[in-house]
Amino acid sequence: MRESRQGVLYGAAAYAMWGAFPLYWPLLEPAGAVEILAHRILWSVLAAGILVVVVGRTRQFRAILADRRTTVLLSLAAVTVSVNWATYIWGVNNERVVETSLGYFINPLVTVLMGVFILGERLRPLQWAAMAFAGTAVLILTLEYGRPPWVALVLAFSFASYGLAKKTAGVGPVESLAFETAVIAPAAAAYLVFLGLTGASAFASHGVGHALLFTTTGIVTAIPLICFGAAANRVSMVSLGLLQYLAPILQFSLGVLWFGEEMPTGRWIGFVLVWVALAVFTAEAINHRRRQLRLTVPASAI
Repeated sequence: MRESRQGVLYGAAAYAMWGAFPLYWPLLEPAGAVEILAHRILWSVLAAGILVVVVGRTRQFRAILADRRTTVLLSLAAVTVSVNWATYIWGVNNERVVETSLGYFINPLVTVLMGVFILGERLRPLQWAAMAFAGTAVLILTLEYGRPPWVALVLAFSFASYGLAKKTAGVGPVESLAFETAVIAPAAAAYLVFLGLTGASAFASHGVGHALLFTTTGIVTAIPLICFGAAANRVSMVSLGLLQYLAPILQFSLGVLWFGEEMPTGRWIGFVLVWVALAVFTAEAINHRRRQLRLTVPASAI
C-alpha cells in the first residue's frame, strides 16, 4: 500500500511538471524553438549521462550499443521525440498552448489506432465509439480553426510513434534517454555552432541569468522522467494511464486561464467531444481489465 501511494505521488509529480512546461519554455525566448530544442538535447545528454553512472545503468547502456535492433529502434525514437519536443516548444511559444494540450489528450487514442494498423490489434465496440467521438472532434476543430489542428496532430502522432518504438525496444528510461539524446546531439551541436558563427544565437546574448536557464533544460527533462520511472515500477498501468491526463489538463488550464487564449463555442464543442471520447475509452479499458482479471481467478478461489 505504501509503495502504491508513493507511486501515485511520483506519477502525479511527473505529469504535473510536464503540465507546467508552458510556463518554462517562454522564459527562454527570444530563442527560437529549434535553438531551444538543440540546447535541450545537449544538456539532456549531460544530465542523462550522469544519471546512467549514478544509478548504475552503464551495463544496460552498453547493451544498447551491442544490439543493432535496439539501436535502430531507439534512433527512430530519437527522431520522433525530437519532432515532438520541437513542435511542443514552438506551439507553447506561439500562443497555442490549448492546441498542444489537445495533442496529449488525443495521444492515447492515436496510440490505440497505431496498435490496430501496425500491430494488428482489434478494437472493441466501445473503443470504436470513442474513436468516432474523437474523429468528430477533430473535424469540428478543423472547421473552427479554419485548418487542421496540426500542432495537436503532430504532437499526438509523434509521441505515439515514440512510445511504440520505446515499447518495442524494451529499454529502461534513463539509458534510453541517454542514447536517444546522444544520437541527435551531433546535429544539435552543429546547429548551435552555426547560430554562433552567424551571430543569430540567443544563448549568452541576454545576460548571465538567461544563459543559465538554458543549462537547466537537461535537468527539466530528466527529473520528470525519473519520477515517471519510479511511478511505473509502483503502480498499475491503469493508474498510470489515468494520471497521464493530468498533464494536458494543466496545459489546457494554463492556456485558457493564464495565457488567455480564446475558446470560441466551436472549440469548446470539439474539446468536450475529445473528453467524452477519453471518458468512454478509459471506462471501457478499466472494465475490460476487471473482466480479464475475473477470468484469470482460479475456480478454487471463488
